[in-house]
Amino acid sequence: MARPTESRKVWTTLITNTDYLSGLLTLDYSLKAQKSAYPLLALYTDTFPPVGLAALASRGIPAKRIPYILPAVHKDYSNDPRFYDCWSKLTPFSLTEYDRIVQLDSDMLILKNMDELMDLELDPPELSGQGRRVFAAGHACVCNPLKKPHYPKDWIAANCAFTSQHDNPDEAQVVAADPSVGPLGFMNGGLQVVNPSQAVYDLIIDYINSDALPNLDFADQSVLTNLFKGRWVPLPYIYNALKTLRWPGVHDKIWRDDQVKNIHYILAPKPWDEMDTEGKFIGKDESHSWWVNYNQERLKAEKAAGIPADGF
Repeated sequence: MARPTESRKVWTTLITNTDYLSGLLTLDYSLKAQKSAYPLLALYTDTFPPVGLAALASRGIPAKRIPYILPAVHKDYSNDPRFYDCWSKLTPFSLTEYDRIVQLDSDMLILKNMDELMDLELDPPELSGQGRRVFAAGHACVCNPLKKPHYPKDWIAANCAFTSQHDNPDEAQVVAADPSVGPLGFMNGGLQVVNPSQAVYDLIIDYINSDALPNLDFADQSVLTNLFKGRWVPLPYIYNALKTLRWPGVHDKIWRDDQVKNIHYILAPKPWDEMDTEGKFIGKDESHSWWVNYNQERLKAEKAAGIPADGF
């Protein structure tokens, strides 16, 4: 396994199984393609198998074992099983050996360099989570475009931060809506910019083990939104461009393909689910083809570098 990086600033991504491994490998490839100065560190739990660790090692991707976080009280996520894994995405707050961590989901693709996030002003660890800039993130889209019946009833377009920017799409590329604009002020946990702090991490762990848990419908996202309400820094959508924003009638009024720095392939299917046996794109969502193209480039580069084909 590759040795952990010595950098004091890193990208991290959580991996708990091989279902997302192709996504992680292509995420790493896209970061390098955009010439990021910082490495990607894979945070893996004991549920991640040896074959996955071997795949990371063969590509020189550093990996760090972390505990699998679950609240003390069981929360039923049978409607969205992915949320069981999401608690562990809170781990970067505890990794005090680093000065800055930008946590990324493995179903993301970096289209432009965004190293500036490594220097974004946030509260120093000494403030122990009591300041006004505890972390940075993008807004969640609360429009519920797939009309999932188990989502909160107030997740409607009128309450969405992105809706408030429809009349000024140029500004939306560089400025995020204030979390106080809508009544929800809800963040998306796919990208989190963090100054690790043991004190902040302790606040988080205490919170998820409290009686607040029944209201945490979206796991880590609910924790951070509730615990630090109004005290997080909102980022423009381009840093965590949820693929659904691009869909007609959702937030296509603000979406600009040429401005997006990081696209987030939320929900199913994932781009790697829409390839034929030869790795060619067979889906309908055009944005998925962007990932497939990067994946093909990655596989070609790995072959040229003599990395054994392992199916990922």
